[in-house]
Amino acid sequence: MESLLVKSNRKLSGVNGGIERYLLNRINWETRMISIQGARGSGKTTVLLQQGKKLLQQGKKVLYASMDDLFFLSNNLIELAEKFEQIGGEILLLDEVHKYPNWSREIKLIYDDLPNLKVVFTSSSILEVYKSESDLSRRVLNYDLNELSLREFIQLKSGIELQKFTLTEILENHVSIASDVVSKVKPIYYFEEYLKYGAYPYFIEEETEDYYQKLRNTINLIIDVDVNAIENLDYSLLVKLKKLIYMISINVPFTVNVSKMSEIIGVSRPTLLHALFLLEKARIIALVNKPNKGIGILTKPEKIYLNNTNIANALTDGVSDVGTSRETFFVNQLKGLHQVNLSESADFLIDQKYTFEIGGKNKKKKQIVGLENAYIAKDSIEFGTGNVIPLYLFGLMY
Repeated sequence: MESLLVKSNRKLSGVNGGIERYLLNRINWETRMISIQGARGSGKTTVLLQQGKKLLQQGKKVLYASMDDLFFLSNNLIELAEKFEQIGGEILLLDEVHKYPNWSREIKLIYDDLPNLKVVFTSSSILEVYKSESDLSRRVLNYDLNELSLREFIQLKSGIELQKFTLTEILENHVSIASDVVSKVKPIYYFEEYLKYGAYPYFIEEETEDYYQKLRNTINLIIDVDVNAIENLDYSLLVKLKKLIYMISINVPFTVNVSKMSEIIGVSRPTLLHALFLLEKARIIALVNKPNKGIGILTKPEKIYLNNTNIANALTDGVSDVGTSRETFFVNQLKGLHQVNLSESADFLIDQKYTFEIGGKNKKKKQIVGLENAYIAKDSIEFGTGNVIPLYLFGLMY
């Protein structure tokens, strides 16, 4: 354990406090057991390390450990936790628990047997914490980390911090909000950059082409490592998942024909629907249905989008449809915060109350004429008026 403590202290002391992800201040860190889930590359480790550094500076006894560390080849987690607690350890930070066999059983034992030890762990967004072999649902407070919002991207890119706004605030005060934003930055410039390469924090380290290659590599790792570790799929099915992703990428937004897709990919209907469920959990795609439709692994989605515009650009070598990019951005920024459904008359229905049509600056209002709580979200405009709102403002919600 001494080697882990040395590594932990070095890692936590060296982490750059820098700009913090939105989730850092939303988590109730006093809770005994916390799970942070998110897509690979979304910044879960950074959140863990930044909080660990804060705790060290407060004089807390903290141990950070990545669960793929060679230490765990000959040592188990429960013994580490017991020894750490015996020397006065207070907070155990565990990164990527899904890479450790029997993780849920041992974390449950830590919770039950070591009440003075707090545990925070990160895991793949694919992982169903509440469906793991040990019942953690009554013990764990779960948080989801989204990819970067447009607001966070602007802050990382320019150092300028913009205020967060709720959906209601944007709908009611978009003119004054836009005025404040435009006084500080050029939102259209940053919006267009964000669509290309702004969803993942590592854009800072990479040129655009290298960023796309890294994102493609990340998608392969999600399929080959994360999905496989949790689902234990055979190689041929992993190949078919990649084929499915490519098929979706050149056809988004993809209106689903399950029979045709099953035939092309070469899998049964249940296998295809389960694959779509896994890809959404992995945050590679986003499934959107009409309201009041049943939700479940075997429910056929109405439309499929790629999870964000960066994935679309990475898979199509930067050639993605403008209209689809706008819709993908809107779905991505709202889906983690609100209920997003397809609208019968326009593009989307949010929280079964607000109707949105998404388009360019010349978009007309014919799809929303006569509808209550209906709006046009327009690209390429800095200011809106009435129920016409600049599309970029929906990237300021977290």
